Amino acid sequence: MNYGSLISGSAGYMKDALWGRWGRWLLLVLLSLIQTFTLYLIPLFSGYTVRVLAGERPAPDVEGWGRLFIDGWKRNIITLIYLIPVILVLALFGGIAFASTIAAQGVDNLDVWASAVAAAMTGLLAAGVVWVIVSFISFFAVVRFAHTVSLLQAFNLGAIFRHIGRIGWGSWIVAVIILVLIRLVYMAATGLILSVPVAGWIVNLFLGVAFGIFYARYLAAAYESVPAPV
Repeated sequence: MNYGSLISGSAGYMKDALWGRWGRWLLLVLLSLIQTFTLYLIPLFSGYTVRVLAGERPAPDVEGWGRLFIDGWKRNIITLIYLIPVILVLALFGGIAFASTIAAQGVDNLDVWASAVAAAMTGLLAAGVVWVIVSFISFFAVVRFAHTVSLLQAFNLGAIFRHIGRIGWGSWIVAVIILVLIRLVYMAATGLILSVPVAGWIVNLFLGVAFGIFYARYLAAAYESVPAPV
């Protein structure tokens, strides 16, 4: 996998989708704001990114509002289901920490309280590890859903593993790591921009949409680097 081409191609797609198309860009900003303020209950921007994940070229226009809403919710559902293992780990260790805390009530022995803190910290660490492992699969699952237009295909682990195998697990993991690093750089940059009163917040709204499109196109291009299994 040519990671340089992956990055430059995704950036070019993002530029073509937004630069000079100010009406589309502004509309997507509004959809992103609605999604954020409704806590993803109206996930119209996510629905748009599903079209980008599906590999539509050039970037699609913002239309078909019902489809955007449904696809956005399907993406929400996929994300939530893949988070179940992380939630279970947190619940398990959280329960242990809670039980230890109850047992330590009124006890002056710091060792007893330390066990509750240790359980909580262990749970967070374990959940983090599980989240990282699951993310390598869930990212791919969302793209498979977008390409097949089937919610169930996001959970066809056999096909997902075969497809990743064709790409190469090492290549896919590196691609995801690069995307995460790019996201960290983006977050650092937007953090600095936010220090500018009012204007910084407005600029970040537009950059957030741009990054969302780049992010989706990057994953789609990585997915499309080899033919998908039936």
